[in-house]
This record gives sequence, structure tokens and C-alpha cells, in this order.
Amino acid sequence: MSQSYNRGLVEDFGRWREFSAGMWAWIFHKFTGWVLVGYLFTHIAVLSTALTTPQAYTDTIQMLEMQPIVRILEVGLLAVAVFHILNGLRLLLVDLGVGLEAQDKSFYASLVLTGAIVVASIPTFVAGAF
Repeated sequence: MSQSYNRGLVEDFGRWREFSAGMWAWIFHKFTGWVLVGYLFTHIAVLSTALTTPQAYTDTIQMLEMQPIVRILEVGLLAVAVFHILNGLRLLLVDLGVGLEAQDKSFYASLVLTGAIVVASIPTFVAGAF
């Protein structure tokens, strides 16, 4: 005989307040991983323009780099990649048994460090775009 469980409504966003830092770390890590996979396919699509002619690739890159939204998306890509790397290193250390008691603090540290790196790099990405 099967049992039914009341798991609540999917739309019940109030329960998100109950998530711990570990759950948010898991959600952010999965989300950033999927964003990186999506970027990989976009990157391959842009690179494939070089198969027609080298000039087509150059024109595509120049056209993309002139768009301010592309510069903003590059900053977002940096944020996603840096967080994914830092959180991955944090997970590696936790799996090795290092810092088990400070998992929440290390997650928050990875968020702060990601923010600092991204903010420090903004002038590099937006220079000449606006």
C-alpha cells in the first residue's frame, strides 16, 4: 500500500526563510553550474562563426563587444564563475574533513570574496563600453 505525504505547496515561498546556509550554498552551486553550462553552449556558437571565415568571427566579436549588455553579462559571468570555483573549493575542503564546523562561515566568506572580486573587476569590463 502506498503512502501519501503532504509536502506543501510548491508556491509556498515562505518556507525559503527556513533554509540554512548549506541549502543556499547547494542552490547557488547548482544554479551557477547550469549558468556555466549555458555559457559554454553560447561560447561554442560564437566560436563556430570562425568556421565560415576568420572575418566573420572578427565581425561577430566586435559587434558583441560594442553592446553594453554584453559587458554587463560578462561581469555576471565572472560572478558566477568565481562563486562556483570558491564554493567548489569549499566543498572539496569539507569533503576532506577540513572546516566541518565552519561550513556556514565559509559559505558566507565565499559570497563576500566573490562580491569583492567582482566589484574590483567592474572597471576592467565596462571600460570603453559606455
